[in-house]
Amino acid sequence: MVPYQSKSVGIHWMLAAVLPILSLVTVAQTTHAVLGGCGGTVPERVLSATPSDYLSILPTLQPGDLLELGPGTYPDGLNLQGINGEPDRCVIIAGPSMGPPAVFTGRSCCNTVSLGNSSYLVIRNLTIDGGGELGDAVKAESTADWCHHITLENLTIINQDADQQIVAINTKCPTWNWVIRKNHINGAGTGLYLGDSNGEDEFANGLIEFNVITNTIGYNMQIKHQNGRAVGSPANGQTIIRHNVFNKTDSSSTGGNARPNLLVGHWPDSGPGANDIYLIYGNLFFGNPSENLFQGEGHIAFYQNLLVSSTGGAVAIQPHNGVPKTIHLFQNTIVSAGTGIFVTGGDPGFSQLMVGNAVFSDNPLVGGTQMDNVTDDYDQAGTYLNNPFGDPVVGTLDLFPMAGVNSLPMDLSAMVGYEDWDLDFNASPRPGTYRGAYAGDGVNPGWNPQIDTKCLLGSGIPDWELWPIQSILQLLLQIGGQCLTPP
Repeated sequence: MVPYQSKSVGIHWMLAAVLPILSLVTVAQTTHAVLGGCGGTVPERVLSATPSDYLSILPTLQPGDLLELGPGTYPDGLNLQGINGEPDRCVIIAGPSMGPPAVFTGRSCCNTVSLGNSSYLVIRNLTIDGGGELGDAVKAESTADWCHHITLENLTIINQDADQQIVAINTKCPTWNWVIRKNHINGAGTGLYLGDSNGEDEFANGLIEFNVITNTIGYNMQIKHQNGRAVGSPANGQTIIRHNVFNKTDSSSTGGNARPNLLVGHWPDSGPGANDIYLIYGNLFFGNPSENLFQGEGHIAFYQNLLVSSTGGAVAIQPHNGVPKTIHLFQNTIVSAGTGIFVTGGDPGFSQLMVGNAVFSDNPLVGGTQMDNVTDDYDQAGTYLNNPFGDPVVGTLDLFPMAGVNSLPMDLSAMVGYEDWDLDFNASPRPGTYRGAYAGDGVNPGWNPQIDTKCLLGSGIPDWELWPIQSILQLLLQIGGQCLTPP
């Protein structure tokens, strides 16, 4: 999705006038820039390539290089094994940011983008069309020792769905400090599969944000449990999963092959990584014919999410390969024909809390410590929310509270300190009285939940330190009905 997309000549004119000014404005490094290690990269050498000559250029890439790939079809993959940048001197490989794309086509022999012993790389603005072949779209190969500080951004990945085992983005060696953001994955066996099924080859200290993952056969996304940490992998950290859209209304397996939209496994039981936590917030989970929308164990903070399922359960906190430990589920809005939140099998040495959620289900809350939640039957959601049974495909879903729906202050002391804990789904400040993901009632002032890239149009934009000119552009785009996502 192009972040600046106009609906009128007036908006086109505004953008033409303001965007050149934006290029002169310095923006503080954001989470993704710091975590990926590439925030300070200024290209030292710019190379251009086409489908006919790019293979000869790849082995020559050096720290600080920007390789610009022209539009066209690239049938021979992108082998980046052994390609390494340096902190703030990353190697950047980019297709066109607008106009005809650079399209890499899938092959059954090989994975399309192959990584291994690679670091400080940015790969952006590519289309990967699996074409029903058997290779993964992007893979950190199992033959590698490690793969770290990798940014995957603005990738369009389609037709990776020949089998449930075919993956759009797959890691099978120790990986850390990966940034996976603003990608569209439509049609895959599994969207993101991070880590290995045996608990080895951990995925640590990652950021997954502003992605749209839809029409997968198995998981939209899974992060596997971890037995331990490889040499070089961070001893402590957090993995952030925020502002994504996870949708499994079409193409999903049923029966024994059914999978949740998102599943996260436990951290190491002891030693490095044992105190890591998942911060999962601001996401839209929609639809799953026969599984829960989210399942997790280990240390998890799950907050300000929207979850809708007309066929099954929403949140299942339960043992998978380990057990739930610190579980903080707060200020989520859930409309679920099955169980709303189910917590079982937690380690009694840790707290499993449900606080300030708005849950509309015939079986809303099971287990855990429950405080200050609002619940009602599934079919009563429409007496609290504007249009909870709308369709996000056509943009009619509206989970914002109806006018006049409010409540008393709640105790959120256990949640203080989590990133953006005091902002709502729209990234607007919370007064601390509204249950559920939103802080307000009446007309939703922010993004209308849909199967598309989430936009932050609230009064606060987390992690993006806006300068005045950017704030003005944000306001102009909001008036024009436009989407401005963090750069």
